[in-house]
Amino acid sequence: METRASFIATMQETQHLSPEMGQSPANGNREQFDSDEGSSIEDADFNWDEFLEETGASAAPHTSFKHVEISLQSSFQPGMKLEVANKSNPDTYWVATIITTCGQLLLLRYCGYGDDRRADFWCDVMTADLHPVGWCTQNNKVLMPPDAIKEKYMDWTEFLIHDLTGARTAPANLLEGPLRGKNPVDLITVDSLIELQDSQNPFQYWIVSVVENVGGRLRLRYVGLEETESYDQWLFYLDCRLRPVGWCQENKYRMDPPADIYSLKTISEWKCALEKSLNDAANFPLPMEVFKDHADLRNHFFTVGMKLEAVNVREPFHIYPASVTKVFNNHYLQVTIDDLRPEPSKISMLCHADSLGILPIQWCLKNGVNLTPPKGYSGQDFDWADYQKQCGAEAAPHLCFRNTSFSRGFTKNMKLEAVNPRNPAEICVASITSVKGRLMWLHLEGLQMPSPEYIVDVESMDIFPVGWCEANAYNLTPPHKAVLRRKRRIAVVQPEKQLPSTVPVEKIPHELCPVPQPDTTGTINGRYCCPQLYINHRCFSGPYLNKGRIAELPQSVGPGKCVLVLKEVLSMVINAAYKPGSVLRELQLVEDPQWNFQEETLKAKYRGKTYRATVKIVRTSDQVADFCRRVCAKLECCPNLFSPVLVAEVCPENCSIHTKTKYTYYYGKRKKIIKPPIGENNNMKSGHVKPARRRKRRKSIFVQKKRRSSAVDLNAAGSAEESEDDEPDVMEDETGSEETSSELRDDQTDTSSAEVPSARPRRAVTLRSSTESDRPPPTERARRSRRPQPHSYGEAEKCAQVKEEVKQEEEEKLILDSNPLEWTVTDVVRFIKLTDCAPLAKIFQEQDIDGQALLLLTLPTVQECMELKLGPAIKLCHQIERVKVAFYAQYAN
Repeated sequence: METRASFIATMQETQHLSPEMGQSPANGNREQFDSDEGSSIEDADFNWDEFLEETGASAAPHTSFKHVEISLQSSFQPGMKLEVANKSNPDTYWVATIITTCGQLLLLRYCGYGDDRRADFWCDVMTADLHPVGWCTQNNKVLMPPDAIKEKYMDWTEFLIHDLTGARTAPANLLEGPLRGKNPVDLITVDSLIELQDSQNPFQYWIVSVVENVGGRLRLRYVGLEETESYDQWLFYLDCRLRPVGWCQENKYRMDPPADIYSLKTISEWKCALEKSLNDAANFPLPMEVFKDHADLRNHFFTVGMKLEAVNVREPFHIYPASVTKVFNNHYLQVTIDDLRPEPSKISMLCHADSLGILPIQWCLKNGVNLTPPKGYSGQDFDWADYQKQCGAEAAPHLCFRNTSFSRGFTKNMKLEAVNPRNPAEICVASITSVKGRLMWLHLEGLQMPSPEYIVDVESMDIFPVGWCEANAYNLTPPHKAVLRRKRRIAVVQPEKQLPSTVPVEKIPHELCPVPQPDTTGTINGRYCCPQLYINHRCFSGPYLNKGRIAELPQSVGPGKCVLVLKEVLSMVINAAYKPGSVLRELQLVEDPQWNFQEETLKAKYRGKTYRATVKIVRTSDQVADFCRRVCAKLECCPNLFSPVLVAEVCPENCSIHTKTKYTYYYGKRKKIIKPPIGENNNMKSGHVKPARRRKRRKSIFVQKKRRSSAVDLNAAGSAEESEDDEPDVMEDETGSEETSSELRDDQTDTSSAEVPSARPRRAVTLRSSTESDRPPPTERARRSRRPQPHSYGEAEKCAQVKEEVKQEEEEKLILDSNPLEWTVTDVVRFIKLTDCAPLAKIFQEQDIDGQALLLLTLPTVQECMELKLGPAIKLCHQIERVKVAFYAQYAN
């Protein structure tokens, strides 16, 4: 989860409306718009999910933020060519095409396969043997097609020449060296040099240095002014004002510092700074991939004197009549806010055809928005017809403007994160109060002084989706009310609806509800700085965590303050769980009296219910490694799944050589010693014995499913607990909510859960009987006769169950006549029709599901994409699982 930009002081609207007006200090006017002092203390504690639940608001969809979506894309594009080692013969290489990308993973297809996707394969950019086209020739390596297609063409040299003509090759610097696998945003490092267009003159540039890169939002400092931050600019890396060093010279433009800073240095000092920066840029050039997504400017159709409406960039709270006062070329023009006073104050902005905030006349009238009359206007009510006659000017035609009604999915009352226009370094929680066409009115939360709603375009690069600041480790100014609520909240693991207590919150003694004070030395003192933690997704993920979700997590988190980094990692782990509530419960038990810890509230969501728990997190760097290993042990996964150690190929723990059953058995033995005492007192007092028995029954179900899917050691399987491969089926199999288990395990005295134990097993039994009704009678009778019996902890009974399940496995074993990887859609449909899921065969035909796609289907996918109810979905997944098991047994080797 890591994975977490601003109006320049003249307004970032200036940058997108068009760069104009002189730049003002990066910190803006703090007296009016800065957030209050207290809010910064609570920044780390603000939680978007809680805030949205409390306010009943929704978050603006991530897809509405085009610039953020682009910033997350890989540097590798589908269609690029590269050279990759042959699977069958690693000493030889062949050219492959990138089919699609997923983070640092690439789906490749060897050239020569055409449209045949059966041999497509995934590889990790960071570890695979990948090279740019031409690498084999330069390094005397053998270029040879795979054996499967070797006979397809007589002359492979001629084929390659034809195939590579006009094709794009993957950039060498993204396949080798320090930039390997990085996306465009990651390529922009601190001290990178870029050319910045002047805010008033489109033909004048000056070089700026990157001081900070926050998810693509760059803090830029003019070269020559390294000693001051007063003139720093905040721009998103996609801004059209940014160009690679050398672009100005290629286009024969002027290289001069902006007029408002020119007097701060002598000519010789500016010249010296320029020469130094040009040398540095030549030695350490910024990769051109950074600018690959910059949009080309289209030609405009404006002429001098045309009238339009425009947002005032100095005060983006009003829309004024404006005029085109200068046309520089077919790309750039100057727009000036109309001012009829004898001594007008000219507010001008540099615009282009797609600038934000410029609108055709009558736009405000048509959208019910107030148009502020020009200063010095004598009339009472502004009327465009009268005003045009008075000025003798024509209106800019509609074809001059981009689509003015495109809202990108934003609606009133949505929440997002937005730059404070008076303090570009600050990003606040914002609410959309109105959407008119492509303009939004935002209310910024958490400001010390009240401010009017400010206007922003839906494609502004100064607005961000909920969670963007957290993902990029940047401070977000939270709302005042949310801060006050968090100071009084007591964290408990139970559903959100039961949070209110019978005791008034105000009467709870403060010492009973301690709020940990954040350590202000976090990033300054090395003792509290957490090293980089790696998510080693190749390591064993245990019974609690979904391996697929683990693979989607970022490769690393940190470095940073210990509590913040570890809290982020734990949150990611909870979200990657099959049952987040179960993981949250386990994390509560991780502690050590020797730790220097801080209590933090973590949250889990499952099936519409929210659970909270207070978890102890270490505060010092020397305890991080031990903390990570303790958490991994509690979750029964490899100790290196997340740790300060980067696992490249082979894990030091050799977790890959263990079967999941053996690994779980090892942890299970320890678990039996540790866990019973925790809930022992509660169980004795309340007399609830059923939860423990029901839990044991679930374990036997896990073993039963495991026996279907893999052949394992009998003794090991006897003590096996939940497996990562089996958990999803069971999760959906049990329709009881997480509320039940969390209350029974952690809050036995809560009377609200007293009725649940009897209800939940009934639902589970009903579901299982319905899903197994079509199976052979012996199997069904065996399961039903076993279900009502109370399960003990004896090994003898487990062994008996395992033997019974081995018999079931033999009865249900499927023998395939052909490799499912080679099945066509027709073959898949034929197989489905032979099962008890025959009515669903037409879905496979309609969805074009062939053998490869069949083997990738999971229960969540089947439910979502095929829109099946839980019962039929489980039955279908059982049949798919049989195919998978048969495939592994007959063809995988």
